[in-house]
Parts: sequence; structure tokens; C-alpha cells
Amino acid sequence: MSQAEHPARARPDHQVTVEDIRQLSGASTPHFALQLRNRIAALVRGLPADHPARLEGEREIARLERLGFSGEVRGEGAQDGQLPLPSLAADPPPE
Repeated sequence: MSQAEHPARARPDHQVTVEDIRQLSGASTPHFALQLRNRIAALVRGLPADHPARLEGEREIARLERLGFSGEVRGEGAQDGQLPLPSLAADPPPE
């Protein structure tokens, strides 16, 4: 994923909205979380502190940082006879 912005959002006259933030962060995965964080940070950088898009962007930036550094857990956990996969953030297993 590139850090280049969608042409419509990159226009100087574009008014950043909460929907812009949600479109960027909606399909986030640990692999791309930090790139998305950077794109959102660039979008909200010049907005006033109380702007709704900036508030939403700051919440998403925090979530994306957690996702990027800690990963995510999906599914129901281990089944009988299976061990759960370790987090990438966890210490490596002893050899």
C-alpha cells in the first residue's frame, strides 16, 4: 500500500470529513496499520483541535498504532489438540 493519497482528498480545497477517516481505516489490518496511521495523520494535521474529523482521526491513529504493534486475535482460540498461534509481539518461544 502506498502512502499516496486519493486525488480527491489531496486537493487543496478538500474539506476533510469523518467519512474520509472511516474510509481509510475501515479495512485496516496489522500489515498496513502504520501506513494508514500516517495517511490519517497527514489529513488531520491542519485541522483545529475540536474538529470532528480530527477527533475521529486521533482515535483511529491510536487504534492503528495498537493494531500495528500488537496485532489482532481472531477466531475462537485453540481447539482440542491445537495450540493458539503466538502474537508477533510476544517473546519468541524457548528452543
